Formats: sequence, structure tokens, C-alpha cells
Amino acid sequence: MSAAGSLLAAVPAAALLLLTVAVRPREVGAVAPLRLGVVRAVLLGGAYAVLVVEVLGASHALTRQAFAVAWLLFLAAAATAAGLRWRREAGLGQQFAATSVTVGNAPVTVGAVPRQVPVGAVVSGGGPDVSAPAAERVEPDPAPARAGWGPASLLAVAVGTWRTARPGERLLAGTIGGLVLVELLVALLAEPNNFDSQTYHLPKVEHWVAQGDLDFWPTAIHRQVTIPPGAEYLLLHLRLLTGGDQLYNLVQWAAGVVCLLVAARITAQLGGGRRAQLLTAFVLATTPMVALQATSTQTDLICAAWVACAATLVLDGLRRRTGWGTLLGLGAATGLTAVTKTSGLIAVGPLLVLWGLAQLRLARADQPAPAGPAAAGGGRRSWSVGGLARTVGGSVLILVVAAVVVGPFLARVTAEFGHPLGPPRLRESIPMERHDPASIVVNALRIGHTAFDTPLAPLRRAGAEVIISGAEAVGVDPQDRAITFGRELFPEPAWYPDEDRVAFPLTGALAVIGAVIALARPRRIAPERAGSLRAYAAVVLTAALLHTAMIKWQPWGNRLLLYAVVLAVPLAGLWLDALLRDRAGGRRSVATVAAVTVLATSALAGVLALSYGFPRRLVGAGSVFTTSDWDTRFLRRPQWADEFRWAATVVQDSGARRIGLVQQNDNWEYPWWLLLRQPDGGSPDLVALQSVLPERPPAEPSSVDAIVCTGNKAACAKLVPAGWRLEFRNYVGYALPPGR
Repeated sequence: MSAAGSLLAAVPAAALLLLTVAVRPREVGAVAPLRLGVVRAVLLGGAYAVLVVEVLGASHALTRQAFAVAWLLFLAAAATAAGLRWRREAGLGQQFAATSVTVGNAPVTVGAVPRQVPVGAVVSGGGPDVSAPAAERVEPDPAPARAGWGPASLLAVAVGTWRTARPGERLLAGTIGGLVLVELLVALLAEPNNFDSQTYHLPKVEHWVAQGDLDFWPTAIHRQVTIPPGAEYLLLHLRLLTGGDQLYNLVQWAAGVVCLLVAARITAQLGGGRRAQLLTAFVLATTPMVALQATSTQTDLICAAWVACAATLVLDGLRRRTGWGTLLGLGAATGLTAVTKTSGLIAVGPLLVLWGLAQLRLARADQPAPAGPAAAGGGRRSWSVGGLARTVGGSVLILVVAAVVVGPFLARVTAEFGHPLGPPRLRESIPMERHDPASIVVNALRIGHTAFDTPLAPLRRAGAEVIISGAEAVGVDPQDRAITFGRELFPEPAWYPDEDRVAFPLTGALAVIGAVIALARPRRIAPERAGSLRAYAAVVLTAALLHTAMIKWQPWGNRLLLYAVVLAVPLAGLWLDALLRDRAGGRRSVATVAAVTVLATSALAGVLALSYGFPRRLVGAGSVFTTSDWDTRFLRRPQWADEFRWAATVVQDSGARRIGLVQQNDNWEYPWWLLLRQPDGGSPDLVALQSVLPERPPAEPSSVDAIVCTGNKAACAKLVPAGWRLEFRNYVGYALPPGR
């Protein structure tokens, strides 16, 4: 990566930091305002990134120069907005003064509160809105006042918070920070080596760069064009700005950081104090799937981040009318989820329903109670017509914004396949094809079995036998293709720390316990937010049930559940915090020992995942410190590394310029884009000799100068013109015409 590429790559990061300052909440009393500013900034930045790709793609201008201009303009706009915000606040600085308010019996210092605001009406920082009724207030953890938003002020707040933190809180925060920093190191050192990324995630990006637009292309791998491309859009920005894939892993790493911040904010919105928020972030950060995907080019953490952003904005709308800015944010979160991974909509849908019901309730509450005898008799409140219209209008705005973000991709898919969800093979491979109660229950049990898998093989076998016997007893084939992906067979071990399938038994158990208590006894863990907590837990449970009713079981299905895990972990954090509260006698000691044991085990799982996880690890065979860049890319299939180089070297030495591709649906294509690049770094002229797109015929074998093949030698031989020389090893081969 060149120096210019490094500077250009820093532009989006700088723009998002400035944007966080510019769009942070103005109202005093916002819960965790800095984190809310991050949510708004990443949603705005994500939507902008997607729309830039769509606009420039439609203009056939997917070039480095165009993307550099787009981000420099965005940086200028963000800097201007941040500057105006700073100037405005500096001008109003003399009108503000620190105010002390009392929440319950605890004095709380509030920074930057207007003098004219009545004492006791509001509280700032990460605490709750104390303008709510007394029964709904939350006792905040003591924290320094927020004096400003400059680097010095933020550093002072951080130092003050650290000084006031208890030793246990410092340990939690230190562990979280350590894991995040180690993940950053791995993300920077490791080359992209995710299996799916080699097949279709990264080849997508290379096709766009080579074409200069987003038009579909002939391919034997339908997922290159049918799977939503939101995550790859973000990678495309890095690809064009830097000229390579060195920073690709940082997209999922950043998404992981966003998940931690937003999950902690959700905990605060549900009544959790500082310790509960740290517990939430700790449990999530030490979940092996999160730790492994944070250094990957997979897409599940990105989807989870968008879903979490939608959730935290929805929770803001449970107690106050939603403003236009938040409506735009909800629309952006919905659209970004849809364009990244449609399974995330399984959670976004119920969240938006919860938001709509809350807004309708507020619309009714806004209407004054009737006067006269009706009021004396406790008559019903009437609906506010304006409130109803505002809720309906807000709902429409959310859908319109979401459509703007995801609509162009859906339009291309519909034009190509006649259906917005793609060809039949895609619509039938992942979604459930049977929805009778027995099939759904069997599917849910199998998904749960894989998600809660442990290294205890006897336990795994016993659980699987019970599920299989139960399925047969109710007349359901546990391997039925209508409820099982592809040709996979249940059960499949999932305990090993592999980014595509690792189970999360500890995190899952904590989340289940937290959800059950939140539904049954919400006041036990959040007495001041019992209603909101129960409603949120109901949404999380609904999303989990919908997932098992809509998505087939598959061995790597655990990563598809990551969005639900991120949403559920705040319930675990709140329950753990309640467990650690003061209790009488021996119960307190038992609860403390149990909680500490669980947290220590969780920390060990996270550390082991980072240390020995696959396919990027710190120690042992395949370590990012001892493995070469090229070999790192092939840790999934080390036997293929030399074969790809062998074939590419021969083809390049032959002087071939137009090269045909022969491959099957799950073969690796990305190595060819790396090995066959032009001497000046330009994209190679690669064309498919097979195509699963009816309207996109493949190139004729006679029109190419050479052929490279992966997978099946017989399939390759069928497409090699007569008289050409075909050489094939175990997985990779090539064919050249006479004289080359």
C-alpha cells in the first residue's frame, strides 16, 4: 500500500470522527450521548458509502479518483459541520453553567446545563432522563461532568471515570480494551483468508473494479451477484483508495467495536449502570465468534452492527417522540441491514413494530384527558390525530430511506432474475421450505444444539440422539432437505474456535437466563425500566423464534445468529449486574463466586479464540507472526497455495492477456485476481467460460488466450478447445493453445 493510499484510507476514518462531533445529541439528558453520536455517524457514513457506490456505479465511474473526491467532499462537509457545532457551543458557553441535581438521594453533577432549566429536571452524560416520573428513574453511577467535546475534555472525562471506577470495573474495561487491541493487530497483520471471501466476497470487488460499474457478469458462482453486497461496497472503498486488500479486515473490526459500544448503550437505555454496561461489553467481546470475526472479511458483524444501531434508536423512541433525524437513522439502519444481509431484517422488523407501537402509545398519551364527567369517571384517552399522522409519516419515511439504500441493488436483481430475492436456487437453499409446527420445532432444536455445542463429545452425541429420535417420533426427517441446507447432515461439531461455525454456549446461556428473567421478573434486574426491558426481551425472543422458523439448519449457522447474539447480550449484562448486587448473608457470596466464575470462563474462551482460533491465530502453526502472506491466505486449504502459483506463473509467462475461468459454485476465484494482475497493477482480463445467469452468456473458449481451472478436471477438459495443452494437478489446472 502506497503512502498516498494510506492517507486516502485515513480520510473516511477522520470524516466519521468529525461527524460524531457534529451529530452528537443536542438535548441534555440523552443516554450515553457520545455513543449515540457514534451511532448517528456510522449510519450516515454507511449510507453515504453505499450511495456513492451506487451513483458512481451507475455512471460507470468506479475509479480511485472518483472515490477520493467523494470522500474528500464528505470530509470537508463533516469538518464544516463539526466546526459550526463547536463555534455555536462556544458562543453559547456563557449562557451555561454546571448544575447539581438530585436523583433519589444521590447528588449528580450535570455539565453544560442552561441556567434557565429548573434544577432536577434533567441530567446529562450517560445517565437517564430524570424528567421521567420518579418510578422510572435510574440511579446513575457517579461520573465526572461532561465539560466539553474536545480531545482534552474527553481525555479528562476518561481519566476521571477510570479513577472513580471500582477494581472490578477496571478489570472488565482493561480486558475489553486488550482484546480489541489484539484483534486490531491481527486484523492488520493477517491477509484475508476467509473461505467465502475467496469464492465470492472479494471476487465481487475485483469484478466491479475491472468493469468500472455494478453490472452483473457471467459467472459460475451465483453468489457473486445474488447475495446482498453491502459489506463488499465498504471493501470496494478501501480497494480503490489503497489499491489492495491490506485493510480489508478493518471493516469487520470496526463493526465489532460498534457492536460493543451499541450493546453497552442498549444496556444503559434499559436501566443498567456503568458496571452493567461493562459486563455487557465484556461478555460480547469475549464471545469467540465475535473475537474471530473481528479480524475477518466475513459480513456477519457488519450486519449485527446495523441491527444493533436500529435497536438503540428504537429504544430511544419508547419514551419520547422520535425526531426527523432519528427517523432518518432508522431508515438508514434498515436499508443498510437489507443491503448487507437480509437475515438481519428478522430482528429489524420486530424492532420497528415495537417502535411503532410505542409511538402510537405516546401519540395517545399526548392527547389531554377529557374534561368533565368523563374525566371524573376515568374515561378513555382519545387519540391525537396529529400524533397518529406523525407516526404514520415517520413509518413511511423509514421505509423510503431504506428503499433508497437497498433499492438499486434489488432493482438489478429483479431485472436479472424476475424476483427481488434472486433466482429460485437462492430462495430455496437457505430459507425454510416447510413451516409446519413440527418441522419448525425440529429446526429450532438443531440450531440450538449447534449454537450451544461444547467440547464434551458425549454430551453432543446424547443431545443429537434425543433430537433425532424426537424428530422421527413426530414424523419429521431430521435430514430433510426442506429444513436442512444443501447436503449437510446433522449433527456437526461446532465447539472448535473457527470463525465460520464456533458455538457460544456460555454467552447463549447467559442471554437465555437474562431473557427469561427480563420477561418474567423485569423489576428484579431493572426496576426503573421494567416495561422497556420486558418489551425489548420480547423482541429479542421474537427474532430468535423467527430465525428458527425462517432459516434452515446448517453447520455454519452460528455465524448467521450473530445479530441476535449482539441484541441479546445486554440482557445477560443486566442479569449479571443484578446477581452482583448486595444480597444478604451467604447468598451474596454464592452469587459473587458464580458470577466471577462465569466471567473468568468467558474471558478464557475469548483469549483462547484469539490465540488459537482458525484461520487467524497468534500462536502455533499458522500464526500471523510466522506465516508468510501468501500462505496465510491459504490456511484453509494449504495444499492449494503452490498449485495456484504454478498455474498462474505458466499462464503469465505465456504472454496471455485474455484468460478464461472454469470453476464450480464453491471454488476459489480470488487468487487469480491477485496472481494475474497486470504489471502496472491493473486488473487482469478474466472472463468466465461458464455462466449460471441466463441472460449473461459465457465467453467462447476460442476467444481467450489461456484457460485457468479449479475443482474438477473433467469439467475443465470439456471446455478446452481441441489441440490445446491441458495440465492439471489436484485442484488447479491450466490450458494453453499450441505455440504458447
